[in-house]
Amino acid sequence: MSAWVLPDHIADVLPSEARHIEELRRELLDTARGYGYELVMPPMLEHLESLLTGTGEALDLQTFKLVDQLSGRMLGLRADTTPQVARIDAHLLNRRGVTRLCYCGPVLHTRPDRPHATREPLQFGAEIYGHAGLEADLEALSLALDCLKATKVGPLTVDMADARIVSALLVGLGLDAARLARIHAALATKDASELADLTRELPAATRGGLQALISLYGDGRVLAEARKALPDAPAIADALKHLEWLAGHVEGAAIRFDLADLRGYAYYSGVRFGIYTPGASDALVRGGRYDEVGAVFGRNRPAVGFSLDVKELVGVASKRALKAAIRAPWLDSGPDASDLRAAIAALRGQGETVVCVLPGHESEVDEFHCDRELARDAAGRWAVRGL
Repeated sequence: MSAWVLPDHIADVLPSEARHIEELRRELLDTARGYGYELVMPPMLEHLESLLTGTGEALDLQTFKLVDQLSGRMLGLRADTTPQVARIDAHLLNRRGVTRLCYCGPVLHTRPDRPHATREPLQFGAEIYGHAGLEADLEALSLALDCLKATKVGPLTVDMADARIVSALLVGLGLDAARLARIHAALATKDASELADLTRELPAATRGGLQALISLYGDGRVLAEARKALPDAPAIADALKHLEWLAGHVEGAAIRFDLADLRGYAYYSGVRFGIYTPGASDALVRGGRYDEVGAVFGRNRPAVGFSLDVKELVGVASKRALKAAIRAPWLDSGPDASDLRAAIAALRGQGETVVCVLPGHESEVDEFHCDRELARDAAGRWAVRGL
């Protein structure tokens, strides 16, 4: 095997795609800043217990692990940035009231989370801490939609669920983590036979409620059907009420419900959402409420947010035109050289892209559209003219 072959599901990003990704990254961060979100940059590497405590088995299996040669402690390469941002909110900022944070950086996965996916996503996300009301859920979802609209992605469909519904159906049963994970997986894949096998010994109301969840997928009528099919528990009633309120306030997207959707990491504690668009193999955005995520860091306070992979987003976002540029000659000496260098510096200072054509390479520019050139005018001055 060639030494230059990269690991499976790891790839170089070449100029055209890299340019597009960077433009999307800037638009996403600018959109978040417009909502008042502050940028943080957590490290790629942390002590393993800090990265994984309270996040569940799914994230553990996705995390690369290694030994710190300085301390001998186990380290992890982050597979998700949310636990790190929760640590920053809890320990480093430790503010009272609401804190809004955003980030954009690579994460690493031991395995791709679906066929053809990268193991090195470029994760963008935004999180709001300190407000338990539905206003924070709505802000997070609205920001996610505006981020996608800023990158000219659409049409958009929002799928909603609530982690409290399944929790309420299983409360007090003392199921171990492995069995819970299998039940969650069966619900997510809508595998009725597997779910029946896993819940055979559970109370009839629990079995019936879990089986009902598999068919509770669709438009707003799903919530009315859920009120009839699910047990009359306060937590379930609250969850359905919150989903109804949130759906009524969302603008610019179609709304659907999938009450059996439990995909994602174990820290979700309330409303959850995924945002879809034609051409994407799965949800472009996943997010929701995870009020318990800061508890392991000694500060358990409300939290809601979302994340997306910019590398996946670039595959469905509208293609961008090449950046307009100015072509300039190359002069390394002579009386004209200093004037030319001054003219080029002035143009670059104004934000223009100026490409100097090296001798013998007159047209080797791929990622810029040279629609103008720098040349002498009739008065002998360097001036820009159209091509």
